[in-house]
Amino acid sequence: MARVKLGRKGWIAVGAGAALALVIGVSATAAAHRSGPDDAEQTYKAVASFSDDTGPSASPTPVVETATVTATEPVPFAEKTVEDANRDAGTSTVTTAGVAGVRTKTYRVTTTDGVETARELISDTVTTAPVDQVTTVGTRQAPVEAPAPQAPAAQAPASCDPNYSGACVPIASDVDCAGGSGNGPAYVAGPVRVVGQDIYDLDRDGDGVACE
Repeated sequence: MARVKLGRKGWIAVGAGAALALVIGVSATAAAHRSGPDDAEQTYKAVASFSDDTGPSASPTPVVETATVTATEPVPFAEKTVEDANRDAGTSTVTTAGVAGVRTKTYRVTTTDGVETARELISDTVTTAPVDQVTTVGTRQAPVEAPAPQAPAAQAPASCDPNYSGACVPIASDVDCAGGSGNGPAYVAGPVRVVGQDIYDLDRDGDGVACE
């Protein structure tokens, strides 16, 4: 800071550049009186071009910042099937429920004046492994049921006459239809089919069926 004397008014504090300009201006005025109007004009142009600035104003420096950002995303689970011989064929059930895993990604993010200008992946890790979904399928076959044995064809007991079927005609000296007029001594309740000889004359009408 410089002081400039203003005649009888005293001193005034001014900047160094302003003081220099004032001194040059005073000198130029004095020179103008001594040299003439043309020289004075050139002197005033030189003074007018003088500036107290030390140079052009500097541009603001951009603010560049770097931060680490972490993001997660799901990892899908797989599905698989296993067989179980202790379960019936054609049946299935989910024995283990599937659970998605977690993948963690870390980025280095650069911002300039608050605006993202770069992003770099610096790590990619499965932090939680997924759990596979398991479906169990039965393979046990149901036992095959054996066919029921067929009953053997009814055979006339040894005491029944083989000439007749459908009812046991006893072997006797004479056989009559039960409820008829015959006097036995043996009787049979019909109907009786004659398959051989009608030795007891039971089929009176000869249609092959006796004691109807």
